[in-house]
This record gives sequence, C-alpha cells and structure tokens, in this order.
Amino acid sequence: MNHLLRYFFIYISIVLLAVPAMAQDSSRSLENMVVMAVERLNAGDKESAESMLKAVLEKDDTNDAAWYYLYQVALADQEIDLAEAYLTKAKDLDPDNFWYRYRLAQIYSHTSRQELAIDMYEKLLEDFPKESDLYFDLVEFYASQKEYQKALDTIKEIENVIGMSEPIAVYRFNLLRIMEREEEAFESLREYNSKYSSPFVLSTLGDYEMSMYNDSTALAYYDEALDIAPDYSPALLGKAETCRVTRRYDEYFPVLYEYVEGKGAPVKAKADYLMAVLQRTDPKFLRTFRSQLDTVMNKTVQAHPKDSTALQTAAIYYYSTDRYPEAEVLFRENAQTHPESFGANADYVEFLMYAEYWKELSQAGREAFERFPTETAFLEMASVGDYNLDDYDKVLEVCEKVLEVAPADSSKTLRAWSTMGDAYHSLGETKKAYKAYDKALKINPDYVYVLNNYAYYLSEEGRKLKKAQAMSLKTIQAEPDNATYLDTYGWILFLRGKAAEAKPHFKHAMLYGGKDSPVILDHYAEVLYALGEYELAVVYWNMALQKNNDEIPGLEAKVKERKSAINK
Repeated sequence: MNHLLRYFFIYISIVLLAVPAMAQDSSRSLENMVVMAVERLNAGDKESAESMLKAVLEKDDTNDAAWYYLYQVALADQEIDLAEAYLTKAKDLDPDNFWYRYRLAQIYSHTSRQELAIDMYEKLLEDFPKESDLYFDLVEFYASQKEYQKALDTIKEIENVIGMSEPIAVYRFNLLRIMEREEEAFESLREYNSKYSSPFVLSTLGDYEMSMYNDSTALAYYDEALDIAPDYSPALLGKAETCRVTRRYDEYFPVLYEYVEGKGAPVKAKADYLMAVLQRTDPKFLRTFRSQLDTVMNKTVQAHPKDSTALQTAAIYYYSTDRYPEAEVLFRENAQTHPESFGANADYVEFLMYAEYWKELSQAGREAFERFPTETAFLEMASVGDYNLDDYDKVLEVCEKVLEVAPADSSKTLRAWSTMGDAYHSLGETKKAYKAYDKALKINPDYVYVLNNYAYYLSEEGRKLKKAQAMSLKTIQAEPDNATYLDTYGWILFLRGKAAEAKPHFKHAMLYGGKDSPVILDHYAEVLYALGEYELAVVYWNMALQKNNDEIPGLEAKVKERKSAINK
C-alpha cells in the first residue's frame, strides 16, 4: 500500500471515530455540570445550583438527575408543589429508581395524602422486598390511617425479613392494646419473653400481673428484669410498689432506696411517685415509717442535690409532717439555688407565711421582689410579716411601693389602700386610716373587708354610727354567715340602742364560729344583759372568760362587777 492511500485510510478512521467521541464529550460535560450544581447546592448556593441544573435541562430534558436535584432546591425553598413536580419528572424518566419513588412517597405523606403514600410504599416493597425501612414506614402509615390489622400483618413480614426484636415486639403490643385486644397483647409479650430477655418486656409483664393482683408472679418478672439490669428503674419501681401494696415493708424500703438513688428514672417521675405515696397513704403509715421515709427523701435530695423538683418534694414532705425547720431549710435552698425560678421563690415565701415565720417572710418577700420586680405579691406577703411584727412603717412603705409599681392595677391598689388603712389605724392615726379606706372604697364600694373594718373602728369611737351601720349592712348581705361581720353589725345596732334587733344577728353568729371568739361572746352577753336576760348573759360571759387570752383587757373585772349587780 502506498503512503497516500495509507494516510487516506487513517484520515477516514479518525473522522469516523470523532463522531461518537464528540457526543460522549457533550454528555460528559452535562454530567460535570450536574456534579458542579450539586457541589454548589451543598455549599448553600441554591441560586447557582438551580441556574446550572436548568441549563443542563435546556440541552437535555431527559436528565433525571438534574430534575432530582431541582426537586431538592425547591424543597429547600419550601416550594412543595414545585418540588413534587420536579421529582415526579425524575421518577417518570427512571421509574425503577428507588430513591425517586421513596422521596415521592414522603412528599405524599407530608402533604397528608396517605393513601398515595401507602400505595407507593406497597409497590416499592414489591420491587425491593429486602428494604427493611420500608416495612417500618408502612407500619406507621397503616397505623396513622387506623388500618391496624394491616399494620400487624406488616410487622409479621418484618420479622420474616429481619427476625424478632424488642422494638417490633413493643410496637405489636401497643397496636394490640389500641385495638383493645388486651390479653392478646400481653400474650405476644410472653411469647417474645420465652425466646429473648428484655428488662422492659419483663417489667411490663410485671405491671400487668400486678394489675391482675398476681403479686407473686409480678415480683418474679421484676426480679428477672433486675437480674438482667440491676438498676432498671421501671422494675425497681414496680417491685417497690408491689411490696408496698402487699405490706412487705421490710422489702419495700430497700428497693425504694435503690430507685430514688438510681439515675435511670427522671427526677419528676420519682417526685410524682413519692407525692402519690404521701397523699394516698393513711397518716398511720407516715407515722410508723417516718424514719424510713426521712431516709427516702434525704437520699432523693442527695442523688439530685441541685434539682428543684427533688428539693421541693422533700420540703413539702417535711412541711406536711409538721417539721417546719427542716422544711424551711429545703424551701430556702431551692429558692437560693434557683433564683430565676418564680415557682421556687413563691414556694419559699408562701411556706414562711403559713409557718408564721414573720421575720424571715419580711426579708424573703423583699428579696423575691428584687428578682421579680413586677410581682408585687411578693411585697404584699413581706408586708404580712411586717404587720405581724408590728412594724407598721414597713407595711406603709410596701403599700406605697405597690401604688408606685402598679398604679393602674385596681386589684393591687385596692389591697394597698386597704392595708394602709389597717396600718394607720394600728399606729393610732385614724384620720389617715379613714382616708385610706375611702380611697379603697372609691375603687370598689362593695369591698367587704374594708367596709367591716371601717364600720367597726367607727363603732369603737362611737361616732358616725349611722354610716357605720350602712357599711356593715353591706357585709352581711354579701356574706350572711360570716360571724365577724355579723358581730360588727349587731354591735353597731346595740350601740344605737337597738339591742332587740341586734340579738338575732348574734344568735346567727353563734352558729358559724362566733363561740370561738371572746370578743363576739362578750358582745352577745352585753346585748343579753341589756335585754334583761341575765342568766344567759352570764353563760356567754363565762364562755368568753374561758376563751379570753388578754384579747379583752379587764374582762374578768367587768364580768365580776356585772354578776355582782345582778346578785350572781
């Protein structure tokens, strides 16, 4: 062959080979653009990625990968409808692609088209029977559609593919209970337990047996669970409660100690259980096992020394068993450990008020107000401490602060003016007291607390009795069984010379606690004495003498004088 002919054949071969190579280069270039677009998308540059993918599709709209990644761009922008359209296009171009179909099923589910999602999953399982995740998703879909039997059937298929497991056993158990097939549910757990060991399953079976009053069987399940996991909290709690209910207290407390000291249960769960025991057991149990219960509370706090729930629970326990000093330490520690907690501070201040720790209340209330400067209730509680300490100047300071902080809050200003009236009266400044009461009544003309005090103080002075009677009448109309208000009204009637009208109000007061007050008893005796019912008056004076604890100075001498006057 000559050289010319040889070069001719070489040229033809090069030209023929160049045609598919050029097409191949073009395809590779589009693939590279898709890869670059994905890199941009992963870097967060969605606009560039979208632009490059659309450029690919302009040249080749059959590129399913470009459609798929456009779906991801739209999904990132929360354009669900557009994302679905792109993904559907990708799936139509490559109908055998698992991920296209799987993601489309997820969109159906996200947009509440469960039937379409289920249909897609069922078809995926036909094509990919070994994809175990599909089974779990399908179970969830069936359950959400309340197709529980299909869910159960799918669980069986899961076990055929991957075998039995605790999560599957528990899911079946819960489904059966939803279907109200209770005995079958627990039988499924027994079947699982016959082949595998699980503390959760054993504890659940123990709980069931205990609910059926089979305490020995329940204890056996709990013990078996604890053999596997000695610190498993549900088993410890289940065993402890079984022992408590069956009065095996020598076993109950050691197990309970383990439970509260363990780290497995949330503190709230421990606290809820302990509070339930305190509230539901009789007082004799609390008295008999006080030392053991003290240990339980102390161990709970030691296990969670900074936890507010643990500290609160122990504090309430000591408070409910009338051990205020121990309770005060825990309430205070909780408030100081959690200064940002409104609840912890409120618990401490309220405890001090109920325990009548007036000095501590005055201080703690102010400290709490500093932490929560809009919560004037803390200041008001502090003033309760001040009032009981006879520190009326501090009471007035608190009231003025409340008026300054909450001038538009009628309920707070009402209480402030009312308290100022009481404080001024205690200081002997009656004009200021009545002025404060007038301001309170301007806010609420029917505020019975102020009406009663105002009326009573006027009666003590023996002036403006008609005004006092009108105010007092409002109180008994509002609260007809209030012995204090009945006493005030009856006493004003008596002072106005209407003893006969006063008597029925005092008789009524006697039925609703009046016999516990030496002042009311003395007032009633005075009314009876004025009406000439001397013997009955002496009876009530004798009762007043028994109740009097220096509340009525000179009562004994007065009664002696009255008895002498009537030869008694």
